[in-house]
Amino acid sequence: MDFSVYILYCVAVIVMIATPGPVMLLVAGAGLRGGYKKALHTIFGTNLASLVLIATSVLILKGFLNIASHWFDIIKILGCLYIAYLGMQIVREALSQTQQAHEISSQVQSSFKQGFLVGISNPKDIIFFASFFPQFTHVMHNLDQSLILLTLTWIVLDFATLSVVYFGFNALSKSKSYNKILLSCGAILLVVALYGIYSVWF
Repeated sequence: MDFSVYILYCVAVIVMIATPGPVMLLVAGAGLRGGYKKALHTIFGTNLASLVLIATSVLILKGFLNIASHWFDIIKILGCLYIAYLGMQIVREALSQTQQAHEISSQVQSSFKQGFLVGISNPKDIIFFASFFPQFTHVMHNLDQSLILLTLTWIVLDFATLSVVYFGFNALSKSKSYNKILLSCGAILLVVALYGIYSVWF
């Protein structure tokens, strides 16, 4: 086993997950609005999405699957539109102080389904598993063993990193800046979505 490659992979995974993006902000929003239970449901959803992307990457590596690049672009655009929708919901909740708005937003709180949809269409994750992930498949001499190790490592680091994100934002939720933090999460999601669409079309 090449420990230097494995450590580099672990660092890359942590940095990618912890870097502000749709998944991290979605988990943070869940933590701010619904506590760890909602955040955990979201993490489960994003983790399953990652496993689907890993499986797709493995099938491509082994020559069982050939996906045209324009299909990835379509998935990215649809994902960005969904991310923009979630961002608008969070912004609306942050700006509104009425019970009616709270009831509306509670229907779209982050959950397993939302976590999966954002994770499976997240441009950052698609790029990682399509181009970056295959570079570490030589961490062990056997390809199958390498894939198992890399996948299990991803699952553990994904849960650990996103849980830390939740606890960090949960501490912030007790401050007077709660609405501003929530508004920032929604606004950044909108920016990420718009940039994602722009990067695909231009």
